[in-house]
Amino acid sequence: MPEAQPAPAAAAPVPLLVDGQRRLASRSESMPVLEPATGRALALVPLCGPEDVDRAVLAAAHALPAWRDVPVPERAQVLFRYKALLEREHEALAASVARENGKLLEDARAEVRRGIDVVDFACGMPTLAQGRTVEGIARGIDSHTWRVPVGVVAGICPFNFPAMIPLWMFPIAIAAGNVFVLKPSERTPLTGLRLAELFLEAGLPPGVLNVVHGGRDAVDALLDHPLVQAVSFVGSEGVARHVYTRAAASGKRVQAMAGAKNHLLVLPDADLDLTVKAIMGSAFGAAGQRCLAGSVLVPVGAAAEPVLERVSAAARATRMGDPFAADSAMGPVIREDVRARVRRYIEQGLAEGAALLVDGRRAGDDGGFYVGPTVFDRVRPDSPLAREEIFGPVLSTLRAETVEEAVALANGSRYGNAASIFTTSGRAAAYFRRHVQAGMVGVNVGVAAPMAFFPFAGWKGSFFGDLHATGEDAVRFYTETRVVIERWT
Repeated sequence: MPEAQPAPAAAAPVPLLVDGQRRLASRSESMPVLEPATGRALALVPLCGPEDVDRAVLAAAHALPAWRDVPVPERAQVLFRYKALLEREHEALAASVARENGKLLEDARAEVRRGIDVVDFACGMPTLAQGRTVEGIARGIDSHTWRVPVGVVAGICPFNFPAMIPLWMFPIAIAAGNVFVLKPSERTPLTGLRLAELFLEAGLPPGVLNVVHGGRDAVDALLDHPLVQAVSFVGSEGVARHVYTRAAASGKRVQAMAGAKNHLLVLPDADLDLTVKAIMGSAFGAAGQRCLAGSVLVPVGAAAEPVLERVSAAARATRMGDPFAADSAMGPVIREDVRARVRRYIEQGLAEGAALLVDGRRAGDDGGFYVGPTVFDRVRPDSPLAREEIFGPVLSTLRAETVEEAVALANGSRYGNAASIFTTSGRAAAYFRRHVQAGMVGVNVGVAAPMAFFPFAGWKGSFFGDLHATGEDAVRFYTETRVVIERWT
């Protein structure tokens, strides 16, 4: 977690949002919010402690009884108004994401759109929250199940999707009758705050959605607070494990989405034009800073040489630059320490004897946190390049002779977020779908991202918990099941 740093002179403090009001943090400790493309300070984010978290949680708890009692169709009307405001502010929100995260504006627009899709899904809560009834389950007795809100929910979000991941969480939770405390990433706090303010503009009552900022102190305060009943988290494996363990020990329900090492299998019969385009988007989109990034390429047999030749050529031709420039094909990574970490992985791969086909280490030395697309071949399956989540634009190649061997390589990962196969063979695709150990499976799709109506379903070390984010799983996570058994005689 970050340490406090001196305040840049021109940076304004990022406020909290508590009980419908902007307010300054109690603590003076803070860190700069940096623009990855330039390194300049955009704002100063406070590193909140237990006292500010407690105020936000108490405000949420105070708002809970009244909001829980609002009929679900009326809650849905607030969501409809919120969606309309998000549509109105779509371009401004995308610009905010691109500025504080560094991803291309086109990519940021797509991110905001995926978040709005979840709000659209949450507008259906009058149907999603329906229970079941059995009349005459025994003589003179009827039985019903109801979905009721769990109470105060906390959402802890990562830097890589400042708009989409908060919108995975609080719209569904709030539509279901809960109240929410959002902690955006301290690296990208501005978009999340704006999302919350727009919800208030839509008519959400004060206290139903609150925003705090900070690092580990704020996270642990949310995990330990006795009034927080459920925690949603997205981030690295180590932090996800900490969140799950600590929150579950306090009796909270937890969904913690963690790391990934996603494999892209390419068979000799694959459509190379489609495949190379998909690989480039998967491996290098958002500078590889996605849990659905394809970071391990597994060409099968004769597919290796042609696909590597074309991917390498495309990687060398990739233009890095200003996220707002129309001719930029990739933006920066989030911080200098991330760029340094990616470079260390490249150097380690060279030391292990892997073949470096495209070297991105020297990119962007003239400003911003840039590192270029990097492609390795002949990587050992036990190498950190093949096993660890680098979270940067590095594609590592493991060769296989058969589809069965390729699937076994993918299944050797401790992660199980996503995997994709590129083929025109129905038999190979069927084998892959059945046997690969991943929660999200793509066939001729580079980024196997489910739409809002389906769960974001990581397996193995990519997820800690039971019910996943988005879709019906999210509705179940944010609601308790109440069973009513009644006799009227």
